Amino acid sequence: MKSKGWHEGVWDLTDGTHENLDRLLQSGSIKLGRAQRDRLDWLVGQYGAPTLDGAGEARRSGVIILKEPPSGAAAELFYRSLTPGCAVVIPTSENPGFDFLKSKLTEFGTVGPCGAEGPHELWWGGIGWSKFLTAADASTDRPRIVSCYPRGGDATAAFALRHSLERFDLACHIEPIETEFGDRVLCFEKAEFMVRMWNKYREPLLFVEAGAVLREAPLLPSFLGCDVALHKWNRWEVSARTLYLGRTDRAEMLLRSWQQLAASYPAIWEGYLLDQAWSLTSSQVPLDTVWLPRSYHALKGDLGAMRATILHGEQTTTLDLGPDPGFAGIARAARRAGRTGPRDAFMVMTSKAETGTGIAVILRDVAASDAGAVAATVEAVTCAYAADCGGYGRLELSLCAWQDDVGAAREAAALARYRILEIAPGQRIANDFFASHAANEAVMTARHLFP
Repeated sequence: MKSKGWHEGVWDLTDGTHENLDRLLQSGSIKLGRAQRDRLDWLVGQYGAPTLDGAGEARRSGVIILKEPPSGAAAELFYRSLTPGCAVVIPTSENPGFDFLKSKLTEFGTVGPCGAEGPHELWWGGIGWSKFLTAADASTDRPRIVSCYPRGGDATAAFALRHSLERFDLACHIEPIETEFGDRVLCFEKAEFMVRMWNKYREPLLFVEAGAVLREAPLLPSFLGCDVALHKWNRWEVSARTLYLGRTDRAEMLLRSWQQLAASYPAIWEGYLLDQAWSLTSSQVPLDTVWLPRSYHALKGDLGAMRATILHGEQTTTLDLGPDPGFAGIARAARRAGRTGPRDAFMVMTSKAETGTGIAVILRDVAASDAGAVAATVEAVTCAYAADCGGYGRLELSLCAWQDDVGAAREAAALARYRILEIAPGQRIANDFFASHAANEAVMTARHLFP
C-alpha cells in the first residue's frame, strides 16, 4: 500500500500538508524564501505531485524540481519526457548552467532571491501555455486596462482599443496626455502616467499601447497572481507595450524604479529602461515575474496573429535599443534565461551599518563548476553577510561564467566605488568573512597613510 505524503522523492497529494513538502525540500537542501515557496505551493496545487530531479520514469504530470543542470543528450531526453501536465522548477536558476535546458522549455516566470533566507532565483516553466490559458478564461480576477496617447494627436488608435474592450466587460482608463512630441509618448511620460494610474485605482493595472486591440480577455497575469508580467520579444528584449502590475509593494517598487530611470535618462528607449528597472528590483526583493506569451504581444502580420489576445498595430524594431552598444551582447543570454547578466548584481543585500560603503562580491568560474558548489557558496556569502556585515552597508553579489564576465562586473563595481572581492565556487566562507576583509582593508589603509 502506498504511504501518504513524501516518499522516495515523490509527493503524494493524499496527505496535502505543508510538512511533507518541507521534508522534500530539506532532503535536497533547497532553501526558498516566502515568495518562492508561495509560488511553488501554487504550482503543486495546479500540477500535483512534485519530485526531485525527476525521480521515477513517468512524467505525465506533476512538478519536477531540478537541482543539477542536465546537458547535451540528457537535457534532450529530459525535454522529450515532459508533457503539458508537467511543470519544471529550478530553485537555483541564477546558474547559467541551466540556460541550455531553459532554452528548450517555455518560460513561465521567475521569482527573485529573498536575501539570506532564500538566496537563489527560482525559475518555472514547462511545455506550453495551454494549461494556464484555458484556466485563466474562468478567472474572476480582472485588471483595469490603462493606456495613453499624445494630446492633439490622432485618437483613432485609442478609439479602436476602447471599442475592442467593450465586449469583455473590463474597466479601463484611456486618456490623452501632454507630450513633448505630438506623434509619440516618451518613456518618462508613459512611466509618469502609470504612476498616476497606480495612485488613482486599486485594481491590478494592465497597460496596453494605444495602437493595440484586444482579441481575448487578458486574464492570464491576474490569474497567475504575479507582481509583474511583461513580454520579451525575441525572447530577450523587454517590451513596455504590454505591462501588468499587480497590487503589491514589489510591483510598485519596479514602477518607481522605472519612473526614476526614465526621468534621469529621458532620451533612452523605454524597453531598455524597463529591463534595467526589472534587473534592479528583482535583485533587491523577491519580484514574482511572469514572462507573457507571444499572444500578449502579437504583431499584425504574425503567423499567430489570429490567436492573439493583444494585437499590436506597429512593428517593433531594434534601431534604438539603448545607449550602450555592448548591452545586447552582455544581456542577451541572461535575459533569454530569465536572469540577470554579469554586469548586473544578481542579489543586493543591505545592513543596518551607518556607513555608506558597499562591497561587491564576484563569484567567478560559475559555468565550469558544480552547480551544488555554486549554490552552497552563494548561501555561505549571504549567511556571512547577514551574520556580520563587517560595517559594509550594502552587498552586491554577481555571478560570472567566464573571465570576460568578471571584467564587466569589476568595471561596474568600480564605477559605483565599491570594494571588490573575487571568490571561487567551493571556497570556504566563514561567518566573519566580511569583518575580516574590513579589518584587512583598515590595516592596509593605515600602512598607506603612515608608512
